[in-house]
Amino acid sequence: MTSPKFTYTRTFRRLVGGTNINEQTLLATDYLNHFNEVVMLIEMIADMPECLEDAKAWAPKTYQDHFRDSNFSDRELAVQAYEHVPEQYRVPFEQVVAGLNRVVATGLQKIEQALETTEDGRIRDTVTTVSRELHGLIDKAGAIIHGDQTVLDQVHIDDIMKD
Repeated sequence: MTSPKFTYTRTFRRLVGGTNINEQTLLATDYLNHFNEVVMLIEMIADMPECLEDAKAWAPKTYQDHFRDSNFSDRELAVQAYEHVPEQYRVPFEQVVAGLNRVVATGLQKIEQALETTEDGRIRDTVTTVSRELHGLIDKAGAIIHGDQTVLDQVHIDDIMKD
């Protein structure tokens, strides 16, 4: 007998056809705009330190909250489909998102500390390091959204989850 979860997943795969929601994973890359926003602010800090306050005002949002608050044309479908994202995509996706949120928080602390020093190049180096790490995680999240199940091995997952 077919499980209800499988039936709902199959139904949602049909419903998302022709939208910007991936039919295989039931995830949409539009969520990554939430992180791209803070990365852009972080990258500006090296030249405009006053952007730190704007970056610090950024707050994590869950996938579903992002879509509830967005103008995404299929936002209701994205919110509903998330409940049916297959576990092989949802689990690594949520791990990467947790890593992104952690890197933003710790990265902003490091940047703030760098701004307090007079050491030449420290601010730019810190911003570059944080930005690269965030871009790498955004790329991983994007790959998962597009159906890549081999994006993370357990060692990398453990690294992301470290404090």
